Amino acid sequence: MELVHVIDDDDAVRESLGFLLETSGWEVKLWPSAQAFLDAEPDPREGCVITDVRMPGLSGIDLAARLSRDACGPPVIVITGHADVPLAVRAMKAGAVDFIEKPFEESSILTAVRAAFDRSGGPESPTGELGEVAQRIANLSARERQVLDGLVEGKPNKVLANELGISPRTVEVYRANVMTKMRASSLSELVRMAILSDRAG
Repeated sequence: MELVHVIDDDDAVRESLGFLLETSGWEVKLWPSAQAFLDAEPDPREGCVITDVRMPGLSGIDLAARLSRDACGPPVIVITGHADVPLAVRAMKAGAVDFIEKPFEESSILTAVRAAFDRSGGPESPTGELGEVAQRIANLSARERQVLDGLVEGKPNKVLANELGISPRTVEVYRANVMTKMRASSLSELVRMAILSDRAG
């Protein structure tokens, strides 16, 4: 069975995620902190890591950066609250493969874990997907690309609106257009595609 490490300082979240993943067929190890995980697994090579982005001590961002330095390290998925999306974007830039916003559907977690294992060959795989993503980005208007870049930088709608000289509502319209053109089902998927495209390019 493929192994999933769940790292979260919230006991309830950690236990519920562990139960969900075990009943879905994965082997699971639970950790109360990133440091506890690293103390027990100083050179992790197998499985997938799910970690909260905000934790006492070593954060999910710090952990993603540390694990991504090793080309053979496990893929990292970060869990974030709505207000923590900019932090989750930073975690992806540090090497995480995906982020999931709270509250999340169980199916979102399961889909993200399956995708993380599928992509564990490296950030550039599958190359076919990256080619399609690059084409979708090329088809965005100049303003839509500005909004996409702002989202990838973790900027809230109000900040983007102020910088672009448009209303927050107009930013929402552009954001919806970008989601449609990029064929993204969620903000995390949109940001992931843009960041992976930048890594490959």
